[in-house]
Amino acid sequence: MTLKNRKVYTVALSFVLALVLFIWGFNFLKGKDVFNKEQLYIVEYKEVNGLIKSNPVVINGLRVGQVRDIYFHPSLNGKLIVVLALTTKFPVPDNSIARIFSSDLMGSKAIELQLGTSKTYLMPNDTLLSSIEASLMDEVNAQVLPLKNKAETLLSSVDSLVVILQTILSENAKDNIFSSLQSVSATIQNLERTTLVIDSVVSTESSRISSILYNIELITRNFEQNNGEINTILSNMAALSDSLVKADIGSVVHHADASLAELNKLLDAINRGQGTVGQMMHNDTLYYQLEKSAEELNKLLEDVRLNPKRYVKFSLF
Repeated sequence: MTLKNRKVYTVALSFVLALVLFIWGFNFLKGKDVFNKEQLYIVEYKEVNGLIKSNPVVINGLRVGQVRDIYFHPSLNGKLIVVLALTTKFPVPDNSIARIFSSDLMGSKAIELQLGTSKTYLMPNDTLLSSIEASLMDEVNAQVLPLKNKAETLLSSVDSLVVILQTILSENAKDNIFSSLQSVSATIQNLERTTLVIDSVVSTESSRISSILYNIELITRNFEQNNGEINTILSNMAALSDSLVKADIGSVVHHADASLAELNKLLDAINRGQGTVGQMMHNDTLYYQLEKSAEELNKLLEDVRLNPKRYVKFSLF
């Protein structure tokens, strides 16, 4: 090999080596590792919140890959497809979640693979479940919103209090309050006078009050001494009430109603002049005949008394 050919080969080899180094360096700067085989997974998001290509993919804080591509869903429904390229051959359960989160305070985005507990693992080009971490603004709003609501409620209460104070401090309210205080003062004075009257009555009638209390005490003692008799009376009353409950009051009332009905029939017959009593009450002839018969009977008895021999004969033999 001549010197000239050697130089040509050296230049060509150097050019190829430089080209390889350039390609490797370019891919390295883009986050690609041309010497390691990548496993691609698909994730579908409604929004990516600033996620871009080459953002890292981590598992428990360790970088295991990067975002390879982001594009709209082929159906053009507004959703975004994110392609994840994992350089680590780590088994990913099929219920794992790819969560977009902020990796630093500057808002740089990354994807964290939250591994699931399934025993079935994803194959390359399978689809992962997705979720998005709430932004710092959302977190602040979630924390501040309750405070804002409480502050608004407090301001409303303060406003109501101010209105009440303004109402109280108005001239009419002052007059009403003064009148109310005067009424309260008059009521207290009346109570004091009433108390004095009661005290005077108690001091004047103390002997009568003592007598009344003594009589009440005597009545209480009598009740206590006659407790047995009172219990007996109550027992007898209870027995009487039990007897009344057990008695067939309904049957008695029914018989009484029947007797009253018969009596009403009899009185009605007498009123109509039926029977002897009815005839006597409504027919004068029967009355006069009875009176005449009674008069004849009296005459007969008188004659018997005056002339007994006419009616009774005595014979000894």
